[in-house]
Amino acid sequence: MSVREFVVLGTASQVPTRHRNHNGYLLRWDGEGILFDPGEGTQRQMLRAGVAAHDINRICITHFHGDHSLGLAGVIQRINLDQVPHPVTAHYPASGQKFFDRLRYATAYRETVPLREEPVAADGVLAQGSSYVLEARLLSHPVESFGYRITEPDGRRMVPELLARHGIKGPDVGRIQREGRLGEVTLDEVSEFRPGQRFAFVMDTRLCPGVDALAEGCDMLVIESTFLDEDERLATDHGHLTAGQAARVARDAGVRHLVLTHFSQRYTDPAEFERQARAAGFEGELTVAADLVRVPLPKRG
Repeated sequence: MSVREFVVLGTASQVPTRHRNHNGYLLRWDGEGILFDPGEGTQRQMLRAGVAAHDINRICITHFHGDHSLGLAGVIQRINLDQVPHPVTAHYPASGQKFFDRLRYATAYRETVPLREEPVAADGVLAQGSSYVLEARLLSHPVESFGYRITEPDGRRMVPELLARHGIKGPDVGRIQREGRLGEVTLDEVSEFRPGQRFAFVMDTRLCPGVDALAEGCDMLVIESTFLDEDERLATDHGHLTAGQAARVARDAGVRHLVLTHFSQRYTDPAEFERQARAAGFEGELTVAADLVRVPLPKRG
C-alpha cells in the first residue's frame, strides 16, 4: 500500500533550541524517500522518528547554510555504514559544490553505496519517473537557494457505477485502463479526471517569483516562516518570510495544506504563527510544524 507523508525531523532556524532541532525533513512518496535539508543532528532525529537510512532515495539541499546542511556528512556516512541497497541521488545548488564536497568527505569512511551528484544550476526539471516529476526553482536569499516541487502525473479514477452500467468488470477493468478502450466503450466513459498530487518545499527566501511558482496549486506546501509579521523588516533584510507572508502565498496559490516551519529562536509561542496565518486569510488545513510530527498528504482530489 502506498504511503505519502511528510516526516518532520527538525524545525529550528539558525540554531537548535531545547525543543527544536536543526532542520531536517523526509517526504515518503510511495516506495521512495526524499530527505530535505539535513541540518546538524538529523541522524539522531531519524532514529527518534523511525526513519532509516534505507528509506532515503534522494537528498535535496536548498542551500548551504549550516542549519540546512551540516547533518549531510553524518547522513551520507550512515547510508554507507548501513549499506543501503540502492543508489542515492543528491541535488544541491551547483554554486555550493565546494561545500558539498567538504561535507561528503568530512572524515574518513568506506564508501559502499553509489551517491549520484546532480547539482542544480537553473530552474527546471531534475528527475522524471512514473509517479512524480521533481523540479527546482530559484529563490531569493543571501546565498543561492532553490526550492523543490514534486508533481504526480494527472490520471483517471475508475467510477464503479459507470463500469457497471457498461458491464465492465474483472480483468476487463485493467484492460480498459491500459488500452483506453474496450470494444465501443472508451476510458473517458467509465472514469473521471484525477489531478496528480503536488508538493512543494520552500525554505530560506524572500517573496519572489520562485515562491509563487512552487506553491501554485499544491496539495501540501512546506514553507519557512522564520519571523512573525511584526518583524517583516528583519525578514526581508535577512532573506526570509513571515507567517503572514507565507500564508498569503498559500492562500493565493490555492494550497490545500500549509505546513509552517523554520522558526526563529526569538519566539516562544508557536500558536502565534497559526494566528497570523489565519489572519492573513488562509482557510485550508494548517500545521505549525513541531519536531517528530508526521503529516499525511491530503487525499487525492
